[in-house]
Amino acid sequence: MDAGALFVLKSKGSWVHCGYHLTTSIVGPPLLSLPFAFTLLGWAGGVVSLAAAALVTFYSYNLLSLVLEHYDQMGRRQLRFRDMANQILGPKWGRYCVGPIQFIVCYGAVVGCTLLGGQCMKAIYVLLNPDGTLKLYLFVTIFGCFMLTLAQIPSFHSLRHINLLSLLLCLGYSACATAAAIHIGTSSSSSPPKEYSVPGDDTADRLFGVFNAVAIIATTCGNGIIPEIQATVAPPVKGKMFKGLCVCYAVVLAAFFSVAISGYWAFGNRAQGLVLSNFVDSGRPLVPKWFVLMVNVFTILQLSAVAVVYLQPTNEVLEGTFGDPKSKQFSARNVIPRVLSRFHPARDLLQLDVQASEEEPRLLAQLLHRGRFLGGRSHRRCRRRQANQPRRQGLSAVR
Repeated sequence: MDAGALFVLKSKGSWVHCGYHLTTSIVGPPLLSLPFAFTLLGWAGGVVSLAAAALVTFYSYNLLSLVLEHYDQMGRRQLRFRDMANQILGPKWGRYCVGPIQFIVCYGAVVGCTLLGGQCMKAIYVLLNPDGTLKLYLFVTIFGCFMLTLAQIPSFHSLRHINLLSLLLCLGYSACATAAAIHIGTSSSSSPPKEYSVPGDDTADRLFGVFNAVAIIATTCGNGIIPEIQATVAPPVKGKMFKGLCVCYAVVLAAFFSVAISGYWAFGNRAQGLVLSNFVDSGRPLVPKWFVLMVNVFTILQLSAVAVVYLQPTNEVLEGTFGDPKSKQFSARNVIPRVLSRFHPARDLLQLDVQASEEEPRLLAQLLHRGRFLGGRSHRRCRRRQANQPRRQGLSAVR
């Protein structure tokens, strides 16, 4: 094996560790956008689409893990997506198609997590100091420097304790978001008017909204890096990945459905792209300040864990390129290239994050779903039309 497979994808974990890694790669802050997806689908469409996405992705991940187990029993264990592509499609497809697509997705995920982490840090700053003058790019820089440190963690298996904390954190902010939505929805003084009709003036608008909602749900569920995670499991691997998937999807069902249903029930089709935005109404917080602070802290910490998981495929390539498998993992021959090679890509990511935060703050919302652009034009157009509806009615009355 090369140094990347030997050191980064170290096969020493159990099925419990596999469950931690899977949960961190799939369950992240984008789940806070699920109430917005429900506004574009309605009750029936939202519940059915979310349940179908969970079922399809669980089946697909399990099927992929069974293929990997089959190759392992044949004595040809596949440790990476590129290995599978080489075996199934040929070396050219693995090198020039599957590999670049995987790295683009992981790159976008890390950029999106860093931008969103900086935004959450600024939200805390504004909450504690409303008159503060610090700009967003400073908080993105701080979060990026933190990621520079986490990027030096030597192997995927070394993340097992961090990913356990990530699992607890995602359960924490999901429970907080659900409790806050229920509190606001049942409070007669702060409860907003509820309207559950699907926004859109015509069929085209509603159809575009359906596509947008399906994209949100699909990108929220479909983010697992299965081969690299299964590579961390100690042999024999048979049956361990299925147990890890069960752990992961227990968290998925608890977090996704609780946030989506409670958020849509509390705010109806007024649910924002990030449900936390609904906790403030015209500058007036609907929940205690300490509560908002706690949710943002949970989100920041979990974002750092998600980002470092999506750095692992890149770290594996860098380790395989510059490392020496014949030397020890923590020898000077491997430590120095490891630190330098991981520092420069992380630094480039940080520069991109700062530029993005300076040039276009709205990129934060677009990159929320793991670096994939969702295109919310339909929702914004529907909102503008709803806002202009009283004016149109007034003009009709004048005519």
